[in-house]
Amino acid sequence: MSKILDAVAPPRLGRGFRWLLASSWTSNLGDGIALAAGPLLIASETRSPLLVSMAVLLQQLPWLLFGLYAGAIADRVDRLRLVVVADLLRAVVLVALGATILTDVVNIGVVLGALFLIGTAEVFADTSTGTLMPMLVQKRDLGIATARLQTGYITLNQLAGAPIGAALFATGRAFPFGVQVVGVLLAIVLVLRISLPKGPVRDVVDTHVWHDIGDGVRWLLAHPPVRTLTLVILTFNITWAAGWSVLVLYSLDVVHLGSVGFGLLTSAAAVGGLASTVSYGWLERHVPLATLMRVCLLLEVVMHAALALTRQGWLALLILFVFGMYAFVWGALSAAIRQRAVPTEYQGRVGSVYGVGVYGGIVAGSALGGVIAEHWGLTAPFWFAFVGSGITLALVWRQLGHIAHADEAAQHDDPLDGVSAAPPPAPSAGAGTPPGS
Repeated sequence: MSKILDAVAPPRLGRGFRWLLASSWTSNLGDGIALAAGPLLIASETRSPLLVSMAVLLQQLPWLLFGLYAGAIADRVDRLRLVVVADLLRAVVLVALGATILTDVVNIGVVLGALFLIGTAEVFADTSTGTLMPMLVQKRDLGIATARLQTGYITLNQLAGAPIGAALFATGRAFPFGVQVVGVLLAIVLVLRISLPKGPVRDVVDTHVWHDIGDGVRWLLAHPPVRTLTLVILTFNITWAAGWSVLVLYSLDVVHLGSVGFGLLTSAAAVGGLASTVSYGWLERHVPLATLMRVCLLLEVVMHAALALTRQGWLALLILFVFGMYAFVWGALSAAIRQRAVPTEYQGRVGSVYGVGVYGGIVAGSALGGVIAEHWGLTAPFWFAFVGSGITLALVWRQLGHIAHADEAAQHDDPLDGVSAAPPPAPSAGAGTPPGS
């Protein structure tokens, strides 16, 4: 058992990382169950593509409303405490949603409202959780640590959780959300085992929170690799979300996989992702980072066209398998690149600006996907994604080499030099110091 634990979470990553890993994996099982149950609950209330896509939009909209504020708060308060409070609030909303289902008073308005509140709590929880990794793990190990977190996400959230969620939903609509509550509460207990200095990572400041937000925005805008990476994520999430927002209807009405088959689509992506994340360490050592980035983004472009063309369920499953293989490599790589480049005391603010780009893209893409599908059919969003992502990749192809080594730019240049009147941060901050996302 000890050898298995050491293989999953090498001792050099530290005990704190192991508690973070356990908390993340536990939460991911509950979230994975809801991953299938949530869209199925929406689909049981309405078959309108516009309302289905609105469910995704309302869950991500809080990032646009509160994301920058959450990042500034994460840099001003005790980050562990913020995670716990936000997750407790998320559990309360899930209990309320389950109660409306059990009492048969649930409707599309209740579900959409609950998703918005859950999304709001997740903004604060995810922003603060994302700042913990560089506090616990050395810079050189951020890639492999992120890959290990994603291994649990793949295995429990998508591979195991999605089909379980679909099966539980078929048994009783409230069951999946009750299990998710248990996962959230247990994750809180585990994250509290992490030992970190009490209080915020910065000295007491007398600046207004909006001044702090401005500093985070200025840091990102003045750092070309991180700035371009954020723009890439924004545009690719717009195109990705356009198709993904109606995936449940695509599964049911285009490739005819049924409700359980919808869960299997996300599971297929998980199987592909599992194969790639367990080998991430080897990939990072043997393949140039810029090459990895280019291959991942190119496969994304091809995937959209493939989904638009297929009408066979087995082929859609194969496409999602390939999607998982490259998507999770990209996730670990892009997160590590950003975390290595951003100073500790700016992780919350810069991470939140990045997060606003991520979820802003999802919100915009979800809205576009619903409208496009409503007027031109369920495969039209995938054609839109193919064209949009292809143009974006062509524009940034040569810049990806600079983005891949953003941490080297951070070591030699202070992005805030001449930009902010505030004292500049240390040129680089080791991940083991009191703390990204």
